[in-house]
Amino acid sequence: MTTTELLGIHHVTAMTHDIEKNYHFFTEVLGMRLVKKTVNQDDIHTYHTFFADDQGTAGTDMTFFDFPNNPKGIRGTNAITRIGFRVPNDAALDYYLHRFESFGVKHNGIIDLFGHKALPFEEEDGQRYQLVSDEHNEGVSAGIPWQNGPVPTDKAIYGLGPIEMTVSYYEDFKHYLMTIYGMRILESGDDYSLLEIGQGGHGGQVILRRDETSRQAIQGYGEVHHVSFRVKDSHAIKTWADKYESLGIMSSGLVDRFYFEALYSRVGHILIEISTDGPGFATDESYEYLGERLSLPPFLEPKRHIIEEMIRPFDTSRKH
Repeated sequence: MTTTELLGIHHVTAMTHDIEKNYHFFTEVLGMRLVKKTVNQDDIHTYHTFFADDQGTAGTDMTFFDFPNNPKGIRGTNAITRIGFRVPNDAALDYYLHRFESFGVKHNGIIDLFGHKALPFEEEDGQRYQLVSDEHNEGVSAGIPWQNGPVPTDKAIYGLGPIEMTVSYYEDFKHYLMTIYGMRILESGDDYSLLEIGQGGHGGQVILRRDETSRQAIQGYGEVHHVSFRVKDSHAIKTWADKYESLGIMSSGLVDRFYFEALYSRVGHILIEISTDGPGFATDESYEYLGERLSLPPFLEPKRHIIEEMIRPFDTSRKH
């Protein structure tokens, strides 16, 4: 493995229309920790929340933009269609199945997913997820379950799992993922491929599906905005920016997000980001208080009073 290779999934960002309900679902039902409450740096009157493992480890982040006045997204092809979360064992799926029943969460029951057990489910926005058991998984390391969360640590979500993408231009998209991003095919059929990057396993997998008949998906709440893949550091992401430029691939250029560095490029209709593992979310908050206050990167701090007047306050403090 080279020092610039993609290491696995970094984060997934989706859209919600009620950030407070979304916060309660992720922390109280799923048992993921809010590790950062900030704003969308490209749209500062919009919240950007990060739910992750106990410490906000790269590869465990599910993040949300809050768009309370936007319409609901429309499902279709050429989109990221399901997000995976890793749990440590098969017993965790049984635990969450009963938990979902008690909270009234819509689910499809436990299924087989490429030889592993999984539990597909949805939340109120219509966003589609699945829990995937790591019982027989190897590869990219998982994170650390939230130590003070509502779910027992031997059952809790501790990382992102396989990301499902569905496209009408299946062969071209698959070729692009393999030749540009270095993804490897683990299993393939006429209308699907399971691909992996880095050390592989659930933390480095993409499920690519063919759909040439559905309508084009339309962005809105309940849909995914983008997926990001991990690289080690500034040197690695600079190498990727140079690679894009040398190949004539349109990109955002390097963007300093304070908590990590980012590089964006659109592949067909799907926005793919590359992000560095650091500096991380403890840059401006201590471990004990991660996610409890509105955090702003230094370049936005002078605008704090304006931002706080524009966004709807909601309480994310925890008992200590």
